[in-house]
Amino acid sequence: MNKPSFVFVSNYLNHHQIPFCRAMYERLGGSFAFVQTQPMEEERRNMGWNDRLEEPYLQLFYEKPEECKEMIREAGVVFFGGTEDESYIAERLASGKTVFRVSERLYREGQWKCISPRGLRKKYIDHTRYRNAPVYLFCNGGYVPSDFQIVRAYPKKKFVWGYFPEFIRYDVETLLGGKGYLAKTEEGEQRIPRLLWTARLIPLKHPELAIETAKYLKDKGIAFHLDMIGGGEMSRQVREWVKAAGLEEQVTLRGFMKPEEVRGFMEHADIFFFTSDRREGWGAVLNEAMNSGCAVVADHMVGAVPYLIRHGENGFAYRDGKKQELFETVEKLVLDKELRKRVGRKAYETISQGWNAAEAARRLCRLTQELTGLCMDEEYLKAHEAEGTKGIAHDAEQKGFWPCDPAPVIPERKMFRYLTEK
Repeated sequence: MNKPSFVFVSNYLNHHQIPFCRAMYERLGGSFAFVQTQPMEEERRNMGWNDRLEEPYLQLFYEKPEECKEMIREAGVVFFGGTEDESYIAERLASGKTVFRVSERLYREGQWKCISPRGLRKKYIDHTRYRNAPVYLFCNGGYVPSDFQIVRAYPKKKFVWGYFPEFIRYDVETLLGGKGYLAKTEEGEQRIPRLLWTARLIPLKHPELAIETAKYLKDKGIAFHLDMIGGGEMSRQVREWVKAAGLEEQVTLRGFMKPEEVRGFMEHADIFFFTSDRREGWGAVLNEAMNSGCAVVADHMVGAVPYLIRHGENGFAYRDGKKQELFETVEKLVLDKELRKRVGRKAYETISQGWNAAEAARRLCRLTQELTGLCMDEEYLKAHEAEGTKGIAHDAEQKGFWPCDPAPVIPERKMFRYLTEK
């Protein structure tokens, strides 16, 4: 077995991580490995996630523990995320070797939970004591930096990061021109705005807000069609809500679908709304919807929103808990075709220019070299000197956050104002 210089350790390899891992493998070849620490849960397999992968970089810790331990111990950099078991990197941390930690937020239920003495002790053991060690934090979401600031961990060592689902390249104008729902009316077939909501039907995803939005639009006499994709514990309740609201003609419940089937619906959706609350650590469907040219309306507490959404330009954020803002923003988009197209076009550009696996891998390799001096990809760098030597920062005219940028610490109570005024 090769001894890779860059090892990504996580609980399992899922379809959101594969594009990034393939991009890293394309750059590093045998110098990159992904170590999966556990088999995939049945719930994820039932959702269409593939647990029988044959990726050349994939190593299964539970099948080859000693070889994987050596890999983790000897690698130049370990990219560690997706598991709370510190034992995988304990020896490496003790030896003072470089670790890039990848984390979603600490306090999904509320930052008030930081008052727990037991919790603070664990945060000190896992994070704070490495303030001066070569341990860096890659923040999967805009609220991660402020959570870790509370426990005084990783000062000036936090970087913007996230998830990078498969990027699909489109002719944008063709994509935007194919959106809408073909409805039968008294005047014949007519294309009307198509809305999409997709998630597991569980409380933190708030499917009731999708139905309430549809009811709001119907009561105003606005033509639209809403597809809801997903299943879960609230399936029966959602069906009852649709029937009680008299929305059987306007709303179609699609049930569980495979990820590639969901992307097909995104390609035809004009508007995607994302109603999860603060417990949504990232939300990769946001990347996918933006890649598909949807005009997105999202709860501002969703982890991905501060990094991906530039309010009013490539999408819209509404304040968590303020459903009237959700209703009115969706209404504005339904009634304004040119606005939908303009926002959808900018959304696509955000993913194509920076928030995709290939760009993330490029920037991470460059940042790794800057932080550690380890040349991850010597032959590639020689062949692509045209990429420039200005470091990882994007040009000033490229607004927003990009992978591997220094992560700003923005208190969550100030985030909505920051999003809507920046």
